[in-house]
Amino acid sequence: MAPPTISVIAPSTASPGTTVQITGSGLTGATAVRFGTTDATSFTVIGGTVIRAVVPSGTGTVLVTVVTPNGTSNGLAFTYATTAPAIASIAPTSGPATGGTTVQIVGSGFTGTTAVKFGSTDATSFTVVGDTVIRAVAPPGTGTVLVTVVTPGGTSNGVAYTYAGSTTGGTIANVVPSSGPSTGGNTVQIAGSGLTGATAVKFGTTDATSFTVIGDTVIRAVAPPGTGTVLVTVVTPSGTSNGVAYTYTTVRPTIVAVVPSTGSSTGGNTVQIAGSGLTGTTAVKFGTTDATSFTVVGDTVIRAVVPAGTGTVLVTVVTPNGTSNGAAYTYAPAPTTTTLTDLPDPSVVGAPVTFTATVTPVAPATGVPTGTVVFAFGDGNTAAVALAGGVATTTHIYTAVTASPVPISATYAPDTNVFAGSTSPAATHTVNPV
Repeated sequence: MAPPTISVIAPSTASPGTTVQITGSGLTGATAVRFGTTDATSFTVIGGTVIRAVVPSGTGTVLVTVVTPNGTSNGLAFTYATTAPAIASIAPTSGPATGGTTVQIVGSGFTGTTAVKFGSTDATSFTVVGDTVIRAVAPPGTGTVLVTVVTPGGTSNGVAYTYAGSTTGGTIANVVPSSGPSTGGNTVQIAGSGLTGATAVKFGTTDATSFTVIGDTVIRAVAPPGTGTVLVTVVTPSGTSNGVAYTYTTVRPTIVAVVPSTGSSTGGNTVQIAGSGLTGTTAVKFGTTDATSFTVVGDTVIRAVVPAGTGTVLVTVVTPNGTSNGAAYTYAPAPTTTTLTDLPDPSVVGAPVTFTATVTPVAPATGVPTGTVVFAFGDGNTAAVALAGGVATTTHIYTAVTASPVPISATYAPDTNVFAGSTSPAATHTVNPV
């Protein structure tokens, strides 16, 4: 019986605890459903074509497989949904340098919070009131720092909190827009007071690409490249202003499709990867193996030459903004041809006959097949011979003339899933009496 096959997982992105439906064939009698190497929390076989499974804990993109007594299915990509916390506001936004102020943080995704940070310093204490509210006690500090929330889903954006009495320069009320691309280059307007004579505008520790002081209350600055959330500050002869949060937005690459999604285990074929955010790609991976080569056609298309491999792997794209989700690519055993020669033909009873089988990959596949060839001599006898350099040779002696000519064949049995088995074309051997 053939192993099971799965064709669809819906939804293909979800959080642990979600029920997904797996559609395919040969699913009757399933003994396991695996998300990567982790068993589904539970599953129900609806019939030969449908299984419903509860997603176990996990992260990233994994391959879902179904195990039955007939074997393990192909794998389909499933991505764990993770949502980082987000802060909308904090109140109050300032407090004494000695700390001790209770700050209410409003946002989303706060359940399971493991830390609240004021800059790099942990809050003295905090209480998660609910998924949208945290109350935290500010630690001692100076200047303007970013308040962030840490959960298993990641770290939130930062919101500025100023320790009173710690700034000597101008004052910034807001920065518009408060976010921009990681490549920089966009213009932001800084509104405040005491900005006349500004000598520098800083995005974190990086100088603005350029800036223009419009007046005592407005500066226009060109954001430099950067990452994450930083504090924008203005430096004047009187000192440095408070800081206001500015967030660099990054777009992680996303893969929508890999076409074709299957190919020979020897590699060498070209696939087209469609998605978004592919500009600046530094690597294309098939599992843990780099593509033989790749060309970024544009932000939405990459063409990659597939390396050698086996089984089903996840194709991912790496850019300076991170690693994409994974899309499944399945290596199929490369087809082969087996040819058989028998010398001499005809032969006579009692004389040795040399049988030679040659196994060759079908182009464009390359490589040298390994494994065993089983010779059938047509008189009820067989011989199994290991391939060496893609060739197997044996000698056979016919002891009697029966129904000459007799059918002969050579069948290749691979010892890996790199190459597929094959059998020589139909042939006969003639045996004459002495």
